[in-house]
Formats: sequence, structure tokens, C-alpha cells
Amino acid sequence: IRKCVAWTWRVKLSLSTERDLFAKLREAAEKVAIKVFADNLRDLLLAAPAGPRVTMGLDPGIRTGVKVAVVDATGKLLDTATVFPHEPKRDWEGSLHVLGKLCGKHGVNLIAIGNGTASRETDKLAADLIKLLGKTSGASHSAQGNGTPHGAGASVRVIEKVVVSEAGASVYSASEFASQEMPDVDVTLRGAASIARRLQDPLAELVKIDPKSIGVGQYQHDVNQSELARSLETVVEDCVNSVGVDLNTASVPLLSRVSGLSGSVAKAVVRWREANGAFHNRQQLMQVTGLGAKTFEQSAGFLRIRGGDNPLDMTGVHPETYAVVEKILGHTGQPVAALMGRADMLKALRPELFANETFGVITVKDILGELEKPGRDPRPDFKVARFNDGVEDIKDLKEGMLLEGTVSNVAAFGAFIDLGVHQDGLVHVSQLSHKFVTDAREVVKTGDIVKVQVVEVDVARKRIALTMKLGTSPQNGTSGGKGAPPRAGDNRFQGAASHQRGHSPSRDATPQSTAMASAFAKLKA
Repeated sequence: IRKCVAWTWRVKLSLSTERDLFAKLREAAEKVAIKVFADNLRDLLLAAPAGPRVTMGLDPGIRTGVKVAVVDATGKLLDTATVFPHEPKRDWEGSLHVLGKLCGKHGVNLIAIGNGTASRETDKLAADLIKLLGKTSGASHSAQGNGTPHGAGASVRVIEKVVVSEAGASVYSASEFASQEMPDVDVTLRGAASIARRLQDPLAELVKIDPKSIGVGQYQHDVNQSELARSLETVVEDCVNSVGVDLNTASVPLLSRVSGLSGSVAKAVVRWREANGAFHNRQQLMQVTGLGAKTFEQSAGFLRIRGGDNPLDMTGVHPETYAVVEKILGHTGQPVAALMGRADMLKALRPELFANETFGVITVKDILGELEKPGRDPRPDFKVARFNDGVEDIKDLKEGMLLEGTVSNVAAFGAFIDLGVHQDGLVHVSQLSHKFVTDAREVVKTGDIVKVQVVEVDVARKRIALTMKLGTSPQNGTSGGKGAPPRAGDNRFQGAASHQRGHSPSRDATPQSTAMASAFAKLKA
């Protein structure tokens, strides 16, 4: 019987148990990896938009040249070019001349630079361009800007340059939608247009790209692909609905992400807009072929119309609840235009007075909140990281340097920071804060601008170790740099510390680990 039991465990039970345990562990690990990707994608989609500004997109390249695309305030492609400031032609002055003419012609006031190969060299080209344009007459610059849409060139005198992630730009360039959107434009130039637009409005541009191609995940190719796709699609739709969509400017991919609108209905909306002009009110949606009452009910609250017949159409107030707003207006004796944005007046109102059997107190509170901040955008204000001059390559980095960078990706073990040296640096989770951090997203999110200090640079392996513990630790009064001692009770340092002291694992073993080892020994016997 003993031999039979031993054989059963060895041949049958141990193998199936191990297989089941590994399957459960893998499933749990996949859920964590998918959650990391989804959280990073949400942060990226909800990144701060630069807004409706005439933007020049630069897609860096060395041998093939720098691709240039200029888009207007609404994202419409105005002009394209290719310049060769780098090897082998090294036509720096000629490139500046071409870019300067494009800026003057279209009133460019924002330059978006892709973070790929030759990014820092192209960033230097943009800096020289800004200096060159700064020397020109302010009067002539203003006159050139007056001809741009919405007067963008006249309102902004200073041109800004921003390095943006170009992840997924090549995927978009070769996509079917890009060929429909820009049929007569070369594939390489489409990428430059995408780089410019994703600075204007990251959400509106990134929805055109398969979320898995954006590259902010962790082990994304090793997890369940259908589950990953389903999770990412949910995140994209959630982000689009939380921000809202301008009905008169949104593209088909953006409209198709709105709750209730399918791809075919989104195309029908765009066709109606092209045939009849801009929408003036939400009720005109009912004239769109294939858009019925149920679809209208699901989607209308997420669609915005600016400058339309009804000021409420630019808010998140659903048309079904306009009757409640009319009741509020009758109570206050104010027109809707005078009431919107008046926080003092709206906070003085009691929601219970306007609730009924159909719309309860909670709904009325939401309506008052929307009227208080009409058309509010949940995304943060736009700001850019300032890369250090003279730091263009990993070889330029030295230990102890203080730098500013953008968080490009957040994983369970830390955050990757784009320093503008072609190689992202890593802030390990233990170096994010003086406090114990279990989840890196508690401290940083994708797109955040942070200050870091260089801890170690390994040029051969292209690895950059960084720390965000720049101040003084509140616990021990020491600096959080490379030589900071580990805190007592911090399990992440115990293994390394005992190894440095020369202790064997068995000597530092805990009672729990000793008991577990004993149990395994008995089981093996």
C-alpha cells in the first residue's frame, strides 16, 4: 500500500497538482499584467491636450530625413515636407529655411517632435528654428499669424516645442483609416501628421490606433489576447465617454467609441455632417440614417455641440433631462446662459425641489454639477518637460545628475522615464518615494512630468537607474540617493543585505520558511 501511495503521488497527483497551481498562478499574473496595461492606457488617453493650436509635427529620421507635417487648429492637414538636417546630407541651414517658411505661412505656434531615432538632434533643430523665428519682427510674425484659423498665430507669440511618444504612429500610417483620411499623402508623412495631432488631443488621435500597438503594457504578448483586447476596448470607451466628443469635429474612430454608436452609425453621422453641414442641436441626430431612439438615448449625453442653438448641448446634460433644467430656470428666473457657471447660485439650490418620479435627487445633483462647470474636461492642464541642454545621449549622463523627464510607462516593479537620450531610465519601486510603495501608480502615472536623479549608468547594457527620492527622508534624515541605507522592516532589501553580510539563506530564514522546508522534506521522503 505504501508503494502504491508513493507511486500515485509521484506519477499522478503531484503532476496534476503542480499543473493546477501553475495555471492559477499564471491566471493571477495575467490579470495583474492586463490591469497594468489598462491603467497605463487610461493615463495616456487622458493626458493633457495642447488644445486647438496650429501644430507642426516632426517625425525624426537620419538617412531618410525628417518628415514634416503642419495641421491646423482642428487637426486638418495643411502642408507637408521632408528636410535632411542630419547625415548624409547635413543640410542644416536649408532645413531651417524650409521649416521657417512653413511656420510663417501657416502661423505655427507648437512643434511636436517624435521621440524615435534622431529625436534629440531634431529637438536641437527645432530649438534653432525657434531662435531664428524669435529674431524676426514681432509685427510681421503677428501679421502672418492673423491668417491662420481662429487667429492662432496672432494669439501666441512664442513657439513651444514638445517631444511626444510616437508609439503606434507607424501602425496608424499604414492603416486603412489613414489611407482614407489622407489618400494622397505618403505613408511616412502620415506619421508626422499623427505626431502633431496626438499633441493637440491625445485621446482623439490614439483611438485610431489598436491599443495593443501603443506599447504601455507589461508582458502584453504573453497574456490572454482576447481578454487583453476586451479590457483595453473597455478602457478606451470609458475614457472617450468621460471626456465627451465634439459632434462637429470628431472622426469616425472617435465617434465609434461613444457608448451606443457602432462603426456603421458613426460613418452615417459623418456622412450627414458632410452633406448638411455642422449639427446645430442634438435633436438633428434623429435625422441620421440608422440612428434610432434607443441609440440616441444611449449616446446623446456624450456628444457635445459648441456654439449650437441650445447652450445645454455643449454640456453633459442629457436631452431627456432638459425638462428638469427648465424647471430650475423657472425657479431662479434666469436664462440658461446666465445660470451656467454660476457656482454661487447653483449651490444655493435644493435638489429635492426639482426631483420627480422619473429623475431622482442624485440625477438632479449631477445636472447642477454639470451646469456649475459646463463642458468641463477631466484631463489636466497642458505642460511640458524641459530636457537638459547637452544631454542628448546615454553617454552624457553622469551619476548625481538632476534631470526632468516624462513617465513613459509604469510597471509593477517601477516606472520608466523618458529623459530624451533614446533610452528610458528606470525608477525602481523602492526609489519612488521615502514611504513604502506597493503600487508604482500610487506615486506616478503615464505622462507625468517628474524630476529624477541619476543613480547609475551602464552604457554597455544601455541601462539607466534613477531615483525620485531627492529630498531628505523623514524617518532617518538621510538623502534618498544611491547610498541611502535600507529601512528596517523593508522586505525588498533583506535578501540583498544578508547576501552582503555573507549570511546563508538558512541562517536568516524565518520560522515560517523553516517549517515549510521541513514539510517539503517530509513530503519528499
